[in-house]
Amino acid sequence: MKWWYILPVFLLCLVAIGLWQRLQRAEQPAPESVAPVVVNPVNEPIQAIPLQIALNETKVKLGEKLFHDPRLSHDNSVACASCHNLQTGGTDHRQRPIGINGAEGFVNAPTVFNSGFNFRQFWDGRAETLEDQINGPIQAPHELGSNWQEVTAKLTAVPDYVAEFAALYPDGIQPHTIRDAIATFERSLYTSNARFDQFLRGDGEVLTEAEKAGYHLFKTYGCIRCHQGVNIGGNMFQTFGIMGNYFADRGTETQADMGRFNVTGDAQDRHVFKVPSLRNVALTLPYFHDGSAARLEDAVTIMGTYQLGRRLAPNEVDLIVQFLRTLTGTYKGKPL
Repeated sequence: MKWWYILPVFLLCLVAIGLWQRLQRAEQPAPESVAPVVVNPVNEPIQAIPLQIALNETKVKLGEKLFHDPRLSHDNSVACASCHNLQTGGTDHRQRPIGINGAEGFVNAPTVFNSGFNFRQFWDGRAETLEDQINGPIQAPHELGSNWQEVTAKLTAVPDYVAEFAALYPDGIQPHTIRDAIATFERSLYTSNARFDQFLRGDGEVLTEAEKAGYHLFKTYGCIRCHQGVNIGGNMFQTFGIMGNYFADRGTETQADMGRFNVTGDAQDRHVFKVPSLRNVALTLPYFHDGSAARLEDAVTIMGTYQLGRRLAPNEVDLIVQFLRTLTGTYKGKPL
């Protein structure tokens, strides 16, 4: 066969290959090329954080001082802020926190930001209020390792504290007044004006189409059933592993993995935890009570598998993560 008979056939093959490759690319759209999603910010299952919350500012300042004071620990080495660093999303970015004498905790330290919106405190919900929660770390041997008698004696030896407490509380320095001041400060740690909050207030242009598509998936796939309200979570208990045995797959189950069961003793509460808030979630890694998910993408994938029974595609994970990043708010007028 002459070469000029072969040449047209060869060129036709090249054209066919090029068309096939273009069709393959068209079947896998990038996250940026999602179809426009219409989302009505009115009557959404998530509510915006208030721009202002009225609190006693003098108590807030005293509570902030106590929150950062290592004298609340037995050996004066650890403060509340050691595990709840306000510069790193209100947590310590460790899988488990470190207390006095290098002792390691049993669960991941949740963020203190927006904790005032939670309906219970701790992963297992054993404290009903922030004031009750403060008792835990103060007295836990692996955290601050102290007791209220020791703490009040230390603070009473500081003239500035004596004067500040006397100006606010007729009882002066007492366990309940210390708890009240710290809890008031913690309630001031709300992070309003996230981009998603701006969207909920009516700014339809503040989110990209990909972020809106991520929110659409978040709702239609069922994440919203547990993560809703002003704190996008923090208002209910839920089993970790509804659609699969997370703990068997992970291996080496611990007492902390029993969750709410450790509080109630009810067999139905095994592996039940307070649903965490997703506020500022892009900053609060690692994720879950065991700190096992190092990246937000990992956490979304795991939630899809064990809570929704879905194997999320990479582009779906990416879209949901893009939405979650819009939940990062501001504190004292500055972005976290």
